[in-house]
Amino acid sequence: MSVAPEEIAQVRASTDIVALIGEHVALRKTGQRWTGLCPFHSEKSPSFSVNAEEGLYYCFGCRASGDAITFVRETQHVEFIDAVRQLAERAGITLHEDAKDVGGWRDRSVLYDAMERAVTWYHERLLTAPDAGRARDYLRSRGYDAATVREFRLGWAPDDWDQLVTSLKIRAEVASTSGIGFVNKAGRLQDAMRARVLFPILDPGGRPVAIGGRILPGHETTARGGSGRIEPKYKNTQETPIYQKRRTLYGLNWAKSDVIATNEIVVCEGYTDVIAFFRAGVPRAVATCGTALAEDHFRVMRNFARRIVLAYDADGAGQSAAASVYQWERAHEVEVAVAALPEGADPDDLARDDPDGLAAAVKSAVPFLQFRLDAALRGVDVSTPEGRARAAERALDVVAEHPSDLVRDQYVMQVADRCRLDPTLLRADVARRANAPRSSTTRASRPKVRDEGGAPRDRPGEEALRLALHSPERILPRLAEVLFDDELLRRAYLVLVTSGGHATAIDAAEAEEDLEVADLLRRLLVEEPHEPTGGADLVTAVVAQLVRHATRTVLEHRQAAVRSGALEARDVVEEISLAKELLDRLEGPDGQEAERELVEWLSAVGRIEGA
Repeated sequence: MSVAPEEIAQVRASTDIVALIGEHVALRKTGQRWTGLCPFHSEKSPSFSVNAEEGLYYCFGCRASGDAITFVRETQHVEFIDAVRQLAERAGITLHEDAKDVGGWRDRSVLYDAMERAVTWYHERLLTAPDAGRARDYLRSRGYDAATVREFRLGWAPDDWDQLVTSLKIRAEVASTSGIGFVNKAGRLQDAMRARVLFPILDPGGRPVAIGGRILPGHETTARGGSGRIEPKYKNTQETPIYQKRRTLYGLNWAKSDVIATNEIVVCEGYTDVIAFFRAGVPRAVATCGTALAEDHFRVMRNFARRIVLAYDADGAGQSAAASVYQWERAHEVEVAVAALPEGADPDDLARDDPDGLAAAVKSAVPFLQFRLDAALRGVDVSTPEGRARAAERALDVVAEHPSDLVRDQYVMQVADRCRLDPTLLRADVARRANAPRSSTTRASRPKVRDEGGAPRDRPGEEALRLALHSPERILPRLAEVLFDDELLRRAYLVLVTSGGHATAIDAAEAEEDLEVADLLRRLLVEEPHEPTGGADLVTAVVAQLVRHATRTVLEHRQAAVRSGALEARDVVEEISLAKELLDRLEGPDGQEAERELVEWLSAVGRIEGA
C-alpha cells in the first residue's frame, strides 16, 4: 500500500461519517452528537454515539470505536487500504498509488459506474422508446403512474441481444463482472436482461448495485434456435463484488427514513410488493432479493428498526422457519410480527383494490407466535373431547417452539381457553415438548456482550479532558499534569498536550501502543461536556472541581504521613492551613487566583501518588 498520509487525511476529512454510518444504522440527533443502536452488538437502548465534527464513533456498550475508515473495515471486513479506496471513491478523491496496487479499486469503481449507466439507460428506454410501449401498458394496468416509475427508476430491457452493452460500449470483463452482461457460447457479449420490466436494486446509500427483471405476462416462452424455452418470471443479477443477495434488501434506500421514524420495517416477497406498500401509504417496506429471509437480513434490519413485520401471503409467513425466527428475535433483540393479509391476496392486488386494508393489515400485525398459533387452530373442530385434544396437540407443538418459558406460558393459557382444557395439564405437556432434544442449529442463543454504560462519567478529571477535547483553548491553559491522580487520565492529558491538539492525539496514542488512551479519547470526543448547575461558568466549574479533588487527595496523603510518622506535624500544619484557605477562596471573586496558587502548591508538593 502506498497512499500518502496527507491523502488518507483528506479522505477522512472529506467523509461525512454521519451519512456513512446512517446507511447502516438509524441515527438521531442528540445535542451536538448522533446516537443509535450499535451495529457491532445487540442492544435495546442506544449506546452508539457519533461525533460528526471529529469524524469519530464510540459505543458505550461494547467499546467499539474508530473513524470512517475503521467503520468500513469493521462492517465490510476489508483491509485498511481497501477501506480508504472505497471512501475516496465516495468522496470523489483520486488516490495516487502504484499501478500494481489499484487493479481491484478500479474494477470496483467501474462496476458501480457501469451499473449506474445501465439503470439510467434502461429507465430512459422505458420512458421514451417505441418498443417499450407494451411495458408501459403493463405498468399502467398495474396502477403505476409516471411518478411511481420515476421514483423507483423502473426500466425496460428491449427484446434484443446486445443493445445495452453496445450502446454503452461496456467492455466484456466489466459487463460480466457487474452482472449486466455475459459472454455467450458463441463468444459474443450480450445483455443479461432481455424483454423484461426492470427494477433496479440500490444499496442503502442509493447506488445501483444490481437489477431485477420481470417478464411480461404472456411472454414466458421464447424461441431460440428453433425451440421454445420457458423463461422464469423473475430474473436477478448474479452476485458480484458490489452485490451480495443475503445482505441486500430491495427498497431500503427509499424506505429508510420512514423505517427510522416509525421504528418498524415491513418485509415482503418481491419488488412489486414493496412498491405496493409505498402506494398504500406504508413507505417502509423492503424485500429480500430472490432469497429466503436469513440472519444477515436481520442484522441489517435491526440497525434501523426494532419491529419487523412479515407481509407475505399466509402460506409464505407460515412456512418461515420458526426456530430461526425466534433465535433471531432473541439474538438481535427485535420483535417479529405478521401482517394478516386476506387469504389469496397479495400486497400488489390490495394496493389497487383496497389500499386502506393493506395499511390496516400492517397496523394490526400480530406477534409471530400468535400468527402461527391462530393458523394451527384455524378450522379445527373443538365440539368433541377428541377434537379438542387434537387441536391442543397441534397448538402445543407450535407453542413449544418458542424458547422463553414466560412467553410459552402465556400462550398455554390461550390454548387452554380455546380448547377448554385444564392449563395445568397443558403446561406439563408443553414443558416436555420444549425440553425434547433439538439440533444445535435450532436452539436459540443469546450473544454475550459487554455490559452497557461504559466507564463512569463523573470520574475526577474525565470531565476536564472531555472539555479539553471539545474546547481546548478555553481550558488547557488552566490544567496541569499534577491535577490528574488517575494514571489513565494523566496519560491521556499528556498525550493531548504534547501531540499538538486533539486531531493528532489519538494517532499519537496508537503510535505509542497506548490503546487504553486512544479508546478513552475516542469516547470523550463523542460525548458532550456536562452543563453545570446554577448557571456557573463551565470551565471554571470543571477546573475548580478538579483542583478541589486533587488538593483534598494530597491533604489526606499528607495527614496520613503525619499519623504514620513519615512526616512531622509541624512540617505540614502550615501548608494544610494554606491549602484549606485557598480552597475556601475558590468560590470567591478571586477564585482563579486561588486556583493558580493551588496548582503551584500541588506541583511543589509533587505528584499526587508520591505525596
